[in-house]
Amino acid sequence: MLVTPVSSARQRYLDAIGIDVYVTRSWNAAPAVIEGEFVQAEASSKAPSCGPAPSPGADWRELEAMVAGCTRCGLHAARTQTVFGTGSVSAGWLFIGEAPGAEEDRQGEPFVGRAGQLLNAMLKAAGLSRDAVYIANILKCRPPGNRDPRPEEAGACRGYLERQIELVDPVVIVAVGRIATQNLLQTSAPLARLRGTVHSLGESGRPVIVTYHPAYLLRTPADKRKAWSDLLFARREFQRRSAVQPGRV
Repeated sequence: MLVTPVSSARQRYLDAIGIDVYVTRSWNAAPAVIEGEFVQAEASSKAPSCGPAPSPGADWRELEAMVAGCTRCGLHAARTQTVFGTGSVSAGWLFIGEAPGAEEDRQGEPFVGRAGQLLNAMLKAAGLSRDAVYIANILKCRPPGNRDPRPEEAGACRGYLERQIELVDPVVIVAVGRIATQNLLQTSAPLARLRGTVHSLGESGRPVIVTYHPAYLLRTPADKRKAWSDLLFARREFQRRSAVQPGRV
């Protein structure tokens, strides 16, 4: 097996997410044995019914304005601001999480708290950067006390997310965590059963790969190996598909 040299910067990112050794032949090779795995905290969720879609053909500016003024569910009453999304609008990668937390609600950007810092380290370790991907959530407003999204809330936001997916037109979608996965794919199957497979999103057939949420790692730092394998799996799928979609990163 070829041992790929690791730069000092890359090693720092690997250290941050608890990966002691970076050993691989290529992105197409099986990952080396790595300590730990990411696991999302258990929470219940049902697949949402689709809410009304935004105006067909809405561009980014129009869509963000719709989200900012949205009152489709009761979450708008307690929000500081909506959390629309961030990153490159022409990215080949789209990461979709569950819902904003307290820090996201304050700053108006997804994944900016401690879990967001860990997600950034995960991306760097996988050879990606936050600016080169697009990150969004199932919900655009914070649920009180960071509780699980309710079906009607996810359904009210569904049209916004679907339009974001259309506008980004990603090569690969990565669903981060069980709740995001179940809402996105509209399934009640457990995350363990959904991992390691390329899923098709609705009629568009866009590929979806699922992984664990980084938030649980903050409480269980030993559990990282499976999510690292998921990222390598997603990377291989991205490379396979981008070969016929040149220019996507």
